[in-house]
Amino acid sequence: MKACRQCQFLFDQKDSRLFPEAERDNRKFQLDRCPNCNSTDLSEDYSGMVLIFDPESSEIAKRLNVTRKGQYALRVR
Repeated sequence: MKACRQCQFLFDQKDSRLFPEAERDNRKFQLDRCPNCNSTDLSEDYSGMVLIFDPESSEIAKRLNVTRKGQYALRVR
């Protein structure tokens, strides 16, 4: 799993569901960009995880400035 240092989004680079272009091209590959904010500042060094299902009504999502459902790291180094 990788964590974005900009938005703290957690993702598996091999999960093609996060990357529609991989499905269209029928190939699996690793991307060096966050699927949430498009940042290239990624890390495998993170701690804590929170799952956000409804960012509009979640107090945790508001504190983390999250607007998209998904997995987020609490701290990224």
